[in-house]
Amino acid sequence: QVQLVESGGGLVQPGGSLRLSCKASGSAFRVAAVTMGWYRQVPGKARELIAALTSGGRAGYRDVVKARFTISRDDAENVAFLQMNNLGPDDTGVYYCHASSPSEQFWGQGTQVTVSW
Repeated sequence: QVQLVESGGGLVQPGGSLRLSCKASGSAFRVAAVTMGWYRQVPGKARELIAALTSGGRAGYRDVVKARFTISRDDAENVAFLQMNNLGPDDTGVYYCHASSPSEQFWGQGTQVTVSW
């Protein structure tokens, strides 16, 4: 069974940085073989995709995080990352790791990020 476990969330001041990690485990699942994505959800709103990385290494970002966030992965450790810089209050939310292939998809449990003084 595939599991995605996020970590790295927390409280940070505006202008600060955080790095989220998504550790994958189970069967023969490899982050390098699927599209990895990070979603963000705030209360009262739908979960939205903010960054994705294809198996071929192509990254894409939602405009509001472009140039501030970077998605990457460590194939050897089977971990995906989201480096978040210059965070602002609007970046507050629960961040979810997501993995998708043509036949299936998996979600992590989410990690809270709060940007506040």
